[in-house]
Amino acid sequence: MCKGAADRSLAGMKRIAIEVHDLHKTYAGQPVLQGLTFAVGEGEIFGIAGRNGAGKTTTVEILQGLRRRDPGSGRVEVLGFDPARDRRRLRPLVSAQLQTSALPDRLRVGEALRLFARLAGDVVDWRELAREWRLEELLAKPFATLSGGQRQRLFLALTMVNRPRVVFLDELTQGLDPAARRETWLLIESARDSGTTVVLVTHDMDEAERLCDRVAVLHDGRLVTCGRPVELVTATGTVRVRFSCPGQTGLEDLARIPGVGEIGYDGGVASVTATPIAVVPLAGELARRSLAPADFTVIRPSLEDAVVSLLNGGSR
Repeated sequence: MCKGAADRSLAGMKRIAIEVHDLHKTYAGQPVLQGLTFAVGEGEIFGIAGRNGAGKTTTVEILQGLRRRDPGSGRVEVLGFDPARDRRRLRPLVSAQLQTSALPDRLRVGEALRLFARLAGDVVDWRELAREWRLEELLAKPFATLSGGQRQRLFLALTMVNRPRVVFLDELTQGLDPAARRETWLLIESARDSGTTVVLVTHDMDEAERLCDRVAVLHDGRLVTCGRPVELVTATGTVRVRFSCPGQTGLEDLARIPGVGEIGYDGGVASVTATPIAVVPLAGELARRSLAPADFTVIRPSLEDAVVSLLNGGSR
């Protein structure tokens, strides 16, 4: 299933930015990646999710050329280059923002932009970068005085000093307050809109659902599934319908509707588990009984629900 999902994704893309086939990595004889296969299209925000130890960080480190895959292990290409063999040629085309990034406390924002732009070969004017990422008012401020959101805005700007075609972001919004997190999301979307392919490692499924075109879910170094967030949610197969009901008499008859599963009743509120296609017949049956509850609510699973279900083997 995992390999097939990756093959279908590959077939549907016009241009490929990253292609991984049968990737393996072991540490001290312990397997960390076990036959990983997926592809990332140009201009995508591609999410990589999974529990701690699933192999997410190892994967992106191999894609950047920071770690080597096992000898003879499959194929890895980023923008047509093998990161292990062609790291020097690939380096100007990619960039990364790591989870533990930091700068010297006294380094000012303008100094950081100027320094990183110079190290990248002055591909872009650092002043233009400051304007693009709304850092002009912060140019004289030392790094230590920046808020969490301001630091992330600076880090994202620094990843763009070489106008990368692919950027890797690892747990970018961890620890940010809700306002700073949403601002960072807008900045990531801005990077994608400029044509950059974004690979986003995240534990935040709200973030993945908001940002990612597709999400790869890893478990024990294997690809569990890969698809659009809505596809992963739909794959769970059920929704929950809640509505007020004057009594529970006759509720059990709703089970005759194809797709209706568990039926519960508590404090004047009925709760029905059903497949999505059963919702309309269920509403029709209530109307036939002259019931039109104003609070008829369909609750679909979140992406987090879907991923937890997948990682638990289909049970939530």
